[in-house]
Amino acid sequence: MVNTVMAKPFSDSLLSSALGFLAVALLSSTASQAQPYPVTPEQRATAQQAAQRGVALSELRADTPVSHTVVPGDTLWNISGLFLKSPWRWPELWGMNLADIKNPHLIYPGQTLYLIQANGRATLTTQATAQGSVPTVKLSPRVRAESLTSGALPTLQNHLIEPFLAEPLIVDEATLSGAPRIVSAQDSRVLLTRGDRAYARSASSNELIDNVNQAQRQFRVFRNATPLKDPVTAEVLGYEAQYIGKALLARSETTQETLGQDGKMRTEIVPATIDIVKAKEEMRAGDRLLPEPAPQIQSYVPHAPRQPVDARIVSVYGSAVVNAAQNQVVAINRGTADGIESGHVLAILQDGARVVDKTDPTLPTIKLPDERNGLLMVFRTFDKLSYALVLDITNGVKIGDRLVNPL
Repeated sequence: MVNTVMAKPFSDSLLSSALGFLAVALLSSTASQAQPYPVTPEQRATAQQAAQRGVALSELRADTPVSHTVVPGDTLWNISGLFLKSPWRWPELWGMNLADIKNPHLIYPGQTLYLIQANGRATLTTQATAQGSVPTVKLSPRVRAESLTSGALPTLQNHLIEPFLAEPLIVDEATLSGAPRIVSAQDSRVLLTRGDRAYARSASSNELIDNVNQAQRQFRVFRNATPLKDPVTAEVLGYEAQYIGKALLARSETTQETLGQDGKMRTEIVPATIDIVKAKEEMRAGDRLLPEPAPQIQSYVPHAPRQPVDARIVSVYGSAVVNAAQNQVVAINRGTADGIESGHVLAILQDGARVVDKTDPTLPTIKLPDERNGLLMVFRTFDKLSYALVLDITNGVKIGDRLVNPL
């Protein structure tokens, strides 16, 4: 298995130029060797421009270190926060020294990163050099294939979002109403767990659960599909389903002809037979089934959206409260239909309070300005909704908080 870095065109901003060259690392579960992706003249030119310019010193933190030795537990995000005011712009910093750091996804514990400042710009290298002496590099933009290894640093703390990558959580109304359901358990059991056998029916009598091929035998089990409403328009954007386990289809749903007591033939439905192979919690009749989705492994490149974004927080996942803390997952009211993509970083705004101006004899009510409260990053998108991880906050994040492009 290899890790293939593929060039991808972005907009003409410096941030997008660096990102366009470094691109998103895609993991293929079937490919055994790197595929040849061509580098366009535009990509080559923007990569050279990014490598030559570096990052403006004004983008560095006031307390930025001159070097940092990577330790286990580091992520690309928190290391970037050591050097930059805007951590999502790390590809600009690391992409400037392509000779030393060919792939910013492959940073390892034990490596030392050195900050070089010269002529009002900053670059990053893994080679110790005198301050102000920027090494000359020869650029050769191309696709690079590197062995996949578990030692490289992740962009974020993967355990915070892994369950959301594996479990189908957002469904639309049509998918919800059309999902098959568990109708009974073997031996009249009420609750089901791993190793139990159960029976399921299709939502429509015209459509049976069919064992077409091996891939379609695996199902996810869910319940309590909660409608997610837009805080502004009250439109139902989708349904958040509670994932509770997995089932394997043993026998397809069929019909059979039976001779009744009245001597007449009648058609009876024989439900599908399923075996519970994984249980996050106990299942019961009425729980719904969705086909197992194809595996998708993604590597995230945090970046600012290219288009203006004005979004709202819809819900806080896994909590009955309306406030979210750092490292919690929230749903937002924008998705792929709005141009949102995995890796988008958005600023969280805290709604300014409405207060009475007691210094004015007429005592008018005034609204204080909205203030930035933190950042979040989108990591999974649906049509009208997306999931995002709260990366850092000053105060609690609540449903209805506004999200805009980071500055």
